[in-house]
Amino acid sequence: MTEKFHFCEQDLSPELLGHYQQQSKLGVDTETMGLIPARDRLCLVQISDAAGQATLVKITPGQRVAPHLQTLLEAPHILKIFHYARFDLATLRYHLGIQVQPIFCTKIASKLARTYSPKHGLKDVVQELLNIELDKQAQSSDWGRPDALRPEQLAYAANDVIYLPQIAEKLTAMLQREGRWELAQQCFQCVPTIASLDLLNYQAIFEH
Repeated sequence: MTEKFHFCEQDLSPELLGHYQQQSKLGVDTETMGLIPARDRLCLVQISDAAGQATLVKITPGQRVAPHLQTLLEAPHILKIFHYARFDLATLRYHLGIQVQPIFCTKIASKLARTYSPKHGLKDVVQELLNIELDKQAQSSDWGRPDALRPEQLAYAANDVIYLPQIAEKLTAMLQREGRWELAQQCFQCVPTIASLDLLNYQAIFEH
C-alpha cells in the first residue's frame, strides 16, 4: 500500500508517541530472528494507525526496555490489533517487559468468523476481505542484519500492520452477524495467559 513510513531506533519518538496515544486502535506486529522468544531476539516492532500511518522501531541487540513503546502498548484505552497475537505478546513481554492489553487477534477472529475457509494467514485474509495481495517474499529474511534493512523488508514490515485495523473492522462485523462476537472477546482475553504458558514451554496443556 505504501512505502512511506517513519523509522525509529530503539523506541518511538515523543512526537509519534503523542500521535498514537490519540488513536482508539492500532495495528501492531513484530519481526524476530526466529520463533522461540528465549532464543531468537526481537528486531523490529511495527505500529500503524487506522489511517495507515506506520512506524517501524528497530530494536538493538541486548535492548531490554523501550519506555514509549511500553506506554503505548499498555495503554488501556487503545485496542492493539495483531495477527497471531499469541506470538507477539510473548515476544514483547520476554524482550521488552511489555504487558500488552487490550488486544484483538485477527487470526483468532478469522478462524471464528470464516469457518468456510481453511486459510487464515494474513495474506489470505487481506486478499479476501480487502482484495489486496500482499507480497510475502521478505517474510523469511535476516531481520537482525547490522546494516540497514533492505527496502523490500521495510515495505513488507509496514504492510504487515497497515491493514490490520481494516480487517479487524470487517471481521468484527462478521462475528457480530454470526453471533460469535462475545466468544471472540473471551478468546482474546485468554491470549496473555496462553503467551505465559508458551514462555514457560508448556505444550498441549488443555489436551486430555
